[in-house]
Amino acid sequence: MDSEAHEKRPPILTSSKQDIAPHIASVSEMKHYLCGCCAAFNNIAITFPVQKVLFRQQLYGIKTRDAVLQLRRDGFRNLYRGILPPLMQKTTTLALMFGLYEDLSCLLRKHISTPEFATRSLAAVLAGTTEAIFTPLERVQTLLQDHKHHDKFTNTYQAFKALKCHGIREYYRGLVPVLFRNGFSNVLFFGLRGPIKEHLPTATTHSAHLVNDFICGGLLGAMLGIMFFPVNVVKTRMQSQIGGEFQSFTKVFQKIWLERDRKLTNLFRGAHLNYHRSLISWGIINATYEFLLKII
Repeated sequence: MDSEAHEKRPPILTSSKQDIAPHIASVSEMKHYLCGCCAAFNNIAITFPVQKVLFRQQLYGIKTRDAVLQLRRDGFRNLYRGILPPLMQKTTTLALMFGLYEDLSCLLRKHISTPEFATRSLAAVLAGTTEAIFTPLERVQTLLQDHKHHDKFTNTYQAFKALKCHGIREYYRGLVPVLFRNGFSNVLFFGLRGPIKEHLPTATTHSAHLVNDFICGGLLGAMLGIMFFPVNVVKTRMQSQIGGEFQSFTKVFQKIWLERDRKLTNLFRGAHLNYHRSLISWGIINATYEFLLKII
């Protein structure tokens, strides 16, 4: 009886391992998406008020002090007004950004015999293009943060409902600058992240790795924030409109350029705040993502 029981044990253990293996593989496949999602949530919760000040500067071309005064007049109750769309958008898009980039990189390497730089660049562009599916969330965020629309709707649902009568195209107003920004910023972010970290002091502790990841992500975020700042200015102007003509990127840019007296300093008004916000935001995102990647 004992020998028979002993003989039956190995199949039970093997079966248990076989049952667990698919779950481990599933978690492993999804961890880049999960880490990206959590990194975005952490970032939005911390930096949303700063983003709101920057938004007012991009939209109206006003100074930081004036934008802060606007928010003070709106009151604390409205400080986090509009946080739901960016929270939904960023957690989803960053999950896709990191997850799809890794998945597409592996997929393309298997089926396309090109240099790794080209493969990863293509994966970054495709991930950025996929993120643009969620442009309606960015669109609604713009409307909720613009105090000119405060009397028209008070929450995300009402903002979506207000756009419905204008058709599906209205939700995707400003899509061109979004596609341009997402694609090229992804290529630069993923392409430069590794080389920048390699030039930082060698990390020997967990805290040192966390600091290096923060610095790496922060530097890249700040650089890309400045580089694509005019694109975001045009996008914000396009998405603050409800109904009416769909103007091209060039036409809207020319209009803003004339309004701001054809001066780069006026076009980049708010860029210094964007620099610091991006430095902090992408530092938080990259450090959180890499930290979670190690422990999951």
